[in-house]
Amino acid sequence: MVHTYGMAIMSRRTTFSLDEETILRLKKLATIWHTSQADVVRKAIKKAESDMNDKTGEKLDRLRQYQKSNKMNIEIADNYLRELAENRSSWGRD
Repeated sequence: MVHTYGMAIMSRRTTFSLDEETILRLKKLATIWHTSQADVVRKAIKKAESDMNDKTGEKLDRLRQYQKSNKMNIEIADNYLRELAENRSSWGRD
């Protein structure tokens, strides 16, 4: 039976370059958190993604509040935003 002691099982190996300051910060966090440097990177990525999703959700909530306070038809607004996103996604394909 294999015990990983809470560490993730590595499925891919990657290499990237970091400046000296970032390397020192990475090592310091790994020491403080009593974990591997790879785990620090995984946690940092997870946190960054979570923060991004939270901010996106907040923006959508503010948009909905604005739409309601101005008595906008949310279905029309959603269709407009969908159309706008589709148009933007086609930019640069020509």
